[in-house]
Amino acid sequence: MPTDLQAAHALIDWSPLLRLLGLAAVVALVPLSWWWLRQRGAPLPRKLAALTALILFLTLDLIVVGSFTRLTDSGLGCPDWPGCYGELSPFGAKAQISAAQAAMPGGPVTHGKAWIEMLHRYLAMTVGALILVATAMAWRARAQLPHSPWWATATLVWVLLQGAFGKYTVTLKLYPAVVTLHLLGALVLLALLVLQHESFRARPLALASRRPGPGLVALVLAAVVLQIALGGWVSTNYAVLACQGFPQCNGQWWPAMDAAHGFTLLRHLGQTGGGEALAFDALVAIHMAHRLFAVVVVLALGGLIAALWRSGDGVARRYALLLAGGLLWQLASGLSNVVLGWPIVAALAHSAGAAGLVGVLTSLWARLHAVRAAAGARAAAGPASPGMAPARHTPAS
Repeated sequence: MPTDLQAAHALIDWSPLLRLLGLAAVVALVPLSWWWLRQRGAPLPRKLAALTALILFLTLDLIVVGSFTRLTDSGLGCPDWPGCYGELSPFGAKAQISAAQAAMPGGPVTHGKAWIEMLHRYLAMTVGALILVATAMAWRARAQLPHSPWWATATLVWVLLQGAFGKYTVTLKLYPAVVTLHLLGALVLLALLVLQHESFRARPLALASRRPGPGLVALVLAAVVLQIALGGWVSTNYAVLACQGFPQCNGQWWPAMDAAHGFTLLRHLGQTGGGEALAFDALVAIHMAHRLFAVVVVLALGGLIAALWRSGDGVARRYALLLAGGLLWQLASGLSNVVLGWPIVAALAHSAGAAGLVGVLTSLWARLHAVRAAAGARAAAGPASPGMAPARHTPAS
């Protein structure tokens, strides 16, 4: 009997891959041309800094588009990979899509869903092409960069791994653990780009005595990522509406829950690990875990925001305002999902806000790490001689 992995390989048609790569290269020429026209004549490190910022922006867009693909149930709009029924676009697969849609009008394959899925793939491949260009430039300018070119190489390797997760998201039929890992992988890609971008900016925080350390920021970031993983698990298991009402769930403060089956990671969508239908109580447990851990995240972010504000540093206070705004955004969009019945605008806003919080916290960690590194270098060098200017902060690497 064929295994799930063997069945997945049967759904992979490699013939359109070269054509898709060619299309991605052509599409990537549009943002590359815009970037080159704006940066022509600039030093190579400045060009690379601008390219990193462009890729970071498109990666944020990719995360939102990926969320839209999931929320519109379009993940299987083209049920093979990397093409659509072996074709470059849904245009070429019109007959197959029409047949699938006629057989199951409300099913996962429709013309609209196929386009949503393929547009997500096109954007992902375009981001990959731009990261490839950035990696080549990083090695060319390695002597002038504030960080190692291996950062860009690691980003390229990671985006290739993301492509593999995207493949198995389709071929394993939206296996919840794979879909959730695909989401978390997108956040890792975002963080890698933010770290490189911050290295180019090289504007660390002031050495205020009451500033929070990078360790505290890392803990808060870990809590936020865990909450996003729980949110991804809610979304991939379609458990958003398992709890009606707020703050109670289905009219109860502590409803019946089946966490054992809800948090069985190795299982198919809508099934238990043994293959039976997943009970509603398991979906309630998934939803409630996300709600309850949200309290921990609110307290952690609130403490960090207070510490940043008390530091008295202007840049730190701007980060405090960004984090406070992001937290309020997440609370409002998250509650809207429950109270308004999961409208797609609120769900997309929630996904975008989560990515934004990861980006801001990663940026803050990079700057605080730069402060700590500069302080350590200053202490190792000993007291400065009279008349000497204090050493400049080095960027986070």
